Amino acid sequence: MSFEIKIKNTAILLMHCPDRKGIIADATEFLVKNLGNIIDLDEHVDPIEKHFFMRIEWELDNFLIPREKIADFFAVQIAAKYEMNWELYFSDRPVKMALFVSKMSHCLFDILARHQSCEWNVEIPLIISNHDDLKHIADQFNIPFYIFPINRENKQEMETKEIELLNKCSVDLVVLARYMQIVSPKLINKFANRIINIHHSFLPAFPGAKPYHSAYSRGVKIIGATSHYVTEELDAGPIIKQEVTHVTHRDNIDDLVRKGRDLEKIVLSRAIYEHIKRNVLVYKNKTIVFE
Repeated sequence: MSFEIKIKNTAILLMHCPDRKGIIADATEFLVKNLGNIIDLDEHVDPIEKHFFMRIEWELDNFLIPREKIADFFAVQIAAKYEMNWELYFSDRPVKMALFVSKMSHCLFDILARHQSCEWNVEIPLIISNHDDLKHIADQFNIPFYIFPINRENKQEMETKEIELLNKCSVDLVVLARYMQIVSPKLINKFANRIINIHHSFLPAFPGAKPYHSAYSRGVKIIGATSHYVTEELDAGPIIKQEVTHVTHRDNIDDLVRKGRDLEKIVLSRAIYEHIKRNVLVYKNKTIVFE
């Protein structure tokens, strides 16, 4: 049974800057004086970094500034004053999401089911793979499927073609749904903090005498399967979501595989949801995930 997602006519600002007095007051005054009705505001101050983070969402109905001018007005009136890093999004614009897969189908099926049931405001213009094993699934959901048989000799050439295809389809987000290839720096830099991976293990591992210090520096959410943004350092990107599952002495290998794949699906989908809802800010290889 499917349902139609209710699309809000709102704008979302994600911002961060060195902490100082007056940021919230000025940002909210900017919206209110232009008749913006604020429907959500969440902020956080890192007391160690002395850095301020905020997500604010407001209704565009009756807002005095045309949407194509909001960025310019905000940049001049607010962002410049506080030396902000900021991003502006509109909730009625669907995220264009490309899926990269190999041979395992569990994450792919879960994502496509959520898409088909209109659980997310996304478009999936294509699926990319290095094998043809999952083409029948793409056909079942009527999504174009492209095969790039990558090996050591042709990796650069294949990824160049992949990037051209992603650009042609105006892709916003890349999801590695158990894609069993290491992504090159060229693709990572093209989609910085816009490639989400799922790792079927506990990340990161913290050796040494100060594991809690290491965990803090990585922004760990929970011990368990990990979904994170992809960076050039393998499996060390900013963590978005983590979850845990339990096993007992009664579980055999098949049970562990089944439980692990269930967990991977859940954690990856939750990470995708946080990203497309514009709830995630990345700062120094850590994430702020607003609630």
